[in-house]
Amino acid sequence: MSTCDVCGNQYDRTFEVRMDGHSYTFDSFECAIHRLAPSCGHCRVQVVGHGVQAGDQVFCCVSCAVSEGAKGLRDHVPG
Repeated sequence: MSTCDVCGNQYDRTFEVRMDGHSYTFDSFECAIHRLAPSCGHCRVQVVGHGVQAGDQVFCCVSCAVSEGAKGLRDHVPG
């Protein structure tokens, strides 16, 4: 059994995530999101989807990015 890096739960079905040269052990996606997902630079919600980036800041949506002064952004449209 391994121990979750976030909540300390010992669980037989943990999983490992490697990111930016670090390795993390989690017992749930909830704990992984809590530890690894960036927070929106405007509303502070954790960005679980694609979000948008302006400079080095991540935002949950274009509206939040524009609220922080970003220019020229649009939501991604495939195709």
